Amino acid sequence: MSHFVGIDVGASTTKAVIIDQKKEVLGHSVVFSGADFQAAADEAFDKASKMAGGRPSKEGTAISTGYGRRNIPFTHSTKTEISCHAKGSFHYYARAHTLIDIGGQDSKIIRIDGSGKRVGFKMNRKCAAGTGAFLEEIANRLKIKIEKLDGLARDSEKDVQIGSYCTVFTATEILTKIRQNVRVEDIIKGIFDSVIKRALEMDPLEGNIVMSGGVVAHNPFLVEMFEQKLGRNVFVPPLPQLTGALGAALYALEDKGG
Repeated sequence: MSHFVGIDVGASTTKAVIIDQKKEVLGHSVVFSGADFQAAADEAFDKASKMAGGRPSKEGTAISTGYGRRNIPFTHSTKTEISCHAKGSFHYYARAHTLIDIGGQDSKIIRIDGSGKRVGFKMNRKCAAGTGAFLEEIANRLKIKIEKLDGLARDSEKDVQIGSYCTVFTATEILTKIRQNVRVEDIIKGIFDSVIKRALEMDPLEGNIVMSGGVVAHNPFLVEMFEQKLGRNVFVPPLPQLTGALGAALYALEDKGG
């Protein structure tokens, strides 16, 4: 069976997706990128291949994307992460929409037209605020496991405003909230709200909205908060953290005339 591989090498995690000629996902994985992008890509591929029954090999058609896309020797080509995220998003939501991808080190807002063509994008590169790294730093400051954030925010009973967007200033503001005996649950929900405000600062987010990325995958309550803020439903792909890798795999299929 022919297979097609997409490898998305991010600064925080590396994702792999393996699809067949029918665009069905055979296997996928997410691993930490670490300091060796090639080793991370090898590990991600091996885990995805195992999920696919061990049949796929690196001799298949593969495309890499993301921050470290040029560090992967077994892929035959590369694509920009903007293109691959747009491709992966449109695969699941085939209509005009705006994609919000919240990753470990950056946030992307990509406008996609009704034919799947990317017609505009914006990226938050100035600081980590509003990204996975931002949430991880806050979790570390509060000595909370990052996977606990979603549940804590969901248990909030009071809206708390976090005015600072900068990670450093936010940490100082959180200390002030703690000194004022503000509940941790309310602080975390306030942090989620600041992530939403950061996205709205980047773009007015009109029309249909799709959300992807690791932050979205692990924090579904954040999506619910987005929906409340926007006053409409937000679509989340089945594998939100793998949108870019899926897009790369779809490009690999197209390269072979699929």
